[in-house]
Amino acid sequence: MANIRPFCMPKWGIEMTEGTIAEWMVKEGDAFTKGQVLCLIETAKITNEVEAEYDAVLKRLLTPASDEAHPVGALLGVFADADTTDAEVDEFIAGFKPAETSVAAKGGGGSAPAPAPAAAPAAAPARTPTKIVTNRAISPEALKLAEAEGVDIEPIAGSGRNGRITYQDVVQALRPERAVSYKGSAQLVEDTAEAFASPLARRIAAQHGIALGTIKGTGARGRISKADVLALVKPTTAAAPVFGAAFELVANQPTVQPFDKVRKVVAKRLTEAKQTIPHFYLRVSAAVDELVALRKTANLVLGTKASINDYIVKAVALALVKHPDVNVQVHGDSVHSFPHADVAIAVASPKGLVTPIVRQADRMHIAQIAATTRALIDKAQAGKLGYEDMDGGTFSVSNLGMFGIENFDAIINPPQGAILAVGGVNRVAVEADNGDIAFESRIQLTMSVDHRAIDGALGAQFLQTLKGLLEAPEGLFA
Repeated sequence: MANIRPFCMPKWGIEMTEGTIAEWMVKEGDAFTKGQVLCLIETAKITNEVEAEYDAVLKRLLTPASDEAHPVGALLGVFADADTTDAEVDEFIAGFKPAETSVAAKGGGGSAPAPAPAAAPAAAPARTPTKIVTNRAISPEALKLAEAEGVDIEPIAGSGRNGRITYQDVVQALRPERAVSYKGSAQLVEDTAEAFASPLARRIAAQHGIALGTIKGTGARGRISKADVLALVKPTTAAAPVFGAAFELVANQPTVQPFDKVRKVVAKRLTEAKQTIPHFYLRVSAAVDELVALRKTANLVLGTKASINDYIVKAVALALVKHPDVNVQVHGDSVHSFPHADVAIAVASPKGLVTPIVRQADRMHIAQIAATTRALIDKAQAGKLGYEDMDGGTFSVSNLGMFGIENFDAIINPPQGAILAVGGVNRVAVEADNGDIAFESRIQLTMSVDHRAIDGALGAQFLQTLKGLLEAPEGLFA
């Protein structure tokens, strides 16, 4: 016979007795591979993805997605080889016997026995088994118990999902009403220390001149509580607040702004990137006192206004050329390496986050990078970036340091293989060579890396080179 295997409702945890197929991710007749998500199964506690344990074909889908719950062990589908015939599948289904895994299973096989209906007190009256026909949602085991014990399920308030009656609800319905035995009225001594009242209730009663002897306590064993005393306190007119008029709630209606086309594209790309790219993160800090001093001098000499970010873009570009395996794009199952660094810079525009590209930044000097970056930022803020300004790129730099952010993790901009998140420059205490305490300026760098194309050691070597260029910035002019 062909290699045919059943797909049954799994059992996750001792307490699970049933589950619901929330969604099928494959259709009948579809082939799937090991590790592929087959369906989503909901229980009372979780929604879990079921992954394939081997390669096969879903030859028969017996239980479509719905709100109907199915007991653990129920046959949900049939897996088989592609050449398996329908007749063989029909024969398999006809002869299939589910394992006894429900809470009502008796005997051996390691199944947990059902909670005994005898959990109800022995004094409970005998009940006559009856057949129950109902449209109410009730688990199979709960219905079986209710029929066996003759329980009227109509007054039962189901505690399960969407009001579903559970096995525990029926067991609880079997318990008789608790008999109340009155021992006589409590003897409370009026306005004396012997009055059975809480300390707080006694203090409130004294403040408002209320006699404790006139109060019937609602607490345990007739104890007078704070609520009992407050119920007799006459309300007083609220005094005006010390600061201004009394506080009143006002309407708090949201302003609804649908995504525009740019934000829709950005949201879709970032969502896909986070879901499909296996991110990992590398962090390093670099001393930038020399870079800050060099920038001030170079800007005067070159007559430019290059920012720290422009120098970082230049350093990133040089490091990418030295480590071409980081200067990549990932397309499906292939990695594209580039000889020059096209560095994308993240810019907040009126239409959302955009990433225009400084092309071949490794071949530019600082003044050219500063001019190109300024032009791209101006176009972004004016909403005039074109497709050619943002198409491609081999690496991205996202800088939030100007907002006081010390460090953060950025999402990779596909098809690029990595992105650098740049934090602000902070003065930190360090140990000097002579053992004294000194202060230096440091910047935090976090690189998000696509593990499909770039390994940890390769990313670390790139950051080591980048750190060296920022701490010895003369190399940026070589």
